[in-house]
Amino acid sequence: MGKATREAYGNALARIGKENTNIVVLDADLSKSTKTDTFKKDNSNRFFNVGIAEQNLISVGAGLAAAGKIPFVSSFAMFATGRAFEQIRNAVCYPKLNVKICATHAGITVGEDGATHQSLEDIACMRVLSNMTVIVPADERETEAVIEWAAQYEGPVYVRLGRASVDDVMPEGYTFTPGTSTILQEGPDATIIACGALVGPALEAAKELNNNGIACTVVNMASIKPIDAEAIVKAATTTGAIVTAEEHNVLGGLGSAVAEVVAANHPVPMEFVGVKDTFGESGTPNELMAKYGLTAAHIVEAVKRVVTRK
Repeated sequence: MGKATREAYGNALARIGKENTNIVVLDADLSKSTKTDTFKKDNSNRFFNVGIAEQNLISVGAGLAAAGKIPFVSSFAMFATGRAFEQIRNAVCYPKLNVKICATHAGITVGEDGATHQSLEDIACMRVLSNMTVIVPADERETEAVIEWAAQYEGPVYVRLGRASVDDVMPEGYTFTPGTSTILQEGPDATIIACGALVGPALEAAKELNNNGIACTVVNMASIKPIDAEAIVKAATTTGAIVTAEEHNVLGGLGSAVAEVVAANHPVPMEFVGVKDTFGESGTPNELMAKYGLTAAHIVEAVKRVVTRK
C-alpha cells in the first residue's frame, strides 16, 4: 500500500513551488489535512489561509490568476466543489482563469467523518463545467505527474484527491497527458476502466478473474475530462464488454462519461461499480468500501455479469 494522493499532492506542490515562484497556494483552514502545509513551511509568503470561507477561497484564487499568478486552491472536495460551485462556474470557468482546484478527502474513504464530508458528486459537478479539466490520479506517482502538468497548463483544472492510502499502480517514468489513459494489463474478454482509489482493486479483480478463465484489460482513466474516447472505443471493439469502477456516485461520474462515448460510437454491454445513488455514513474506509460495493470482489461480480451479456 502506497501513500494517500493528498500526501503526494502536498509533497509535489512543495517541490514545484520552490522552482516556480509564480505559484501561490490558498487553503480554507484545512492545510494540515489537505497537506498544503508542506508548501507553507518553505513558502509562507505565498501561502494564504482564507479561513472557513470556500466561496471566498475560489474568488481570491480567481483574482490572483487574473493578476498573473498560478493559484492552487485546496479544501475538502465536498466544500470546494459544493459550497463554491457558483464561484467555480462564474469566476473561474467562464473567464477560463488559470486556477487549479486540488480537492482532498473525496469519496467514501473519508470514513468516520460521515455523509456530510463524503463527496460522491464532485466529478459530476466539475465535468459538466465548460473549460474545466477533471483529473482523478490513481496513486502517488500519478499525482505528482498531474501536479507537475497542472502547474504548466493554462486554464482551470480540478484534481480529485483522497484521504486514505492507495495501491501503487503506475510505472516508473510515467508522465501525465490530459485526454489519455494507461493500459495496465490486456485481455480479450472484458475491459475494466477505473480511476482513483478503484484502480488498485481493479487490478486485484483482474488477477482473480484470470484465475477463473476470464482475461481482462484494465485501464486507468485518470483524465475524466477530456476523456480518452479512442481508448474506450478500442476497448468496446476488442473486448465487447466494459465495467467502470469509481469511488463516486454511479450517476454523472466516470461511468457516465464512458457510457456517453460507448453509446455514441460502439454500444456494448456495460456494468457500473460505484455508489448506487445514496449518501454514505460513518465508518472505517474498508467497512464503507465493502458496504457500498467498491471492492475487488464487487468488480469481479460485475465483470462476470457483463461477460454473460456479450
